[in-house]
Amino acid sequence: MELRAIPLVLLVLCLLQMTHEQAVRNKPRKNGAAKKAMVTLSMIEDIKDQIAQIINEVNVLKEKQALQTVCLRGLKVYRKCFLLMDGQNNFHEAADDCIMHGGILGVPHNHHENNELYNYAKTTLGDGHDIWVGITDIATEGDWVDVSGKATNYTNWETIRRQPDGGTRANCVAMSGPANGRWFDDACARQKNYFCQFNIL
Repeated sequence: MELRAIPLVLLVLCLLQMTHEQAVRNKPRKNGAAKKAMVTLSMIEDIKDQIAQIINEVNVLKEKQALQTVCLRGLKVYRKCFLLMDGQNNFHEAADDCIMHGGILGVPHNHHENNELYNYAKTTLGDGHDIWVGITDIATEGDWVDVSGKATNYTNWETIRRQPDGGTRANCVAMSGPANGRWFDDACARQKNYFCQFNIL
């Protein structure tokens, strides 16, 4: 049964349960007098609240199921899942694609996450990969922020080539396979692989 049918089934079950309870309450008394069942505005509001709650619970379950699928196909690190997306895009297209899939362009927040992502990319793509990281200084040169606009607390710049070194012509960050997961700045229009990041509720 498709998930879209679940709310309808649950609604019907709730209505049947309420009808049964109402019928039990309105059974004829010993003297034979029967009360008529009356639907009040309060009962209708209760049903609406129950339906809204059921729909919310179904949506949460659908989201958790989708995240579990991502985690099975990708990499789970702490309370996040990362999925290496098919193909290459420029930085902005990659960020938009991740948003369309319900996530953000991947941002490692510590050395452990960075190493896990590097190893995941190396296993999937080989040693020669470059992967977009969701960090940029487009707004203010030298002020590196993640895709949500928050300042980055962790960086992993390559030190041999003294990164970042691109100035105003290289405003987006990539993880380098040949440099063992170290970062470098590059032109945002370049085509690269990328991770989407999904937070687990």
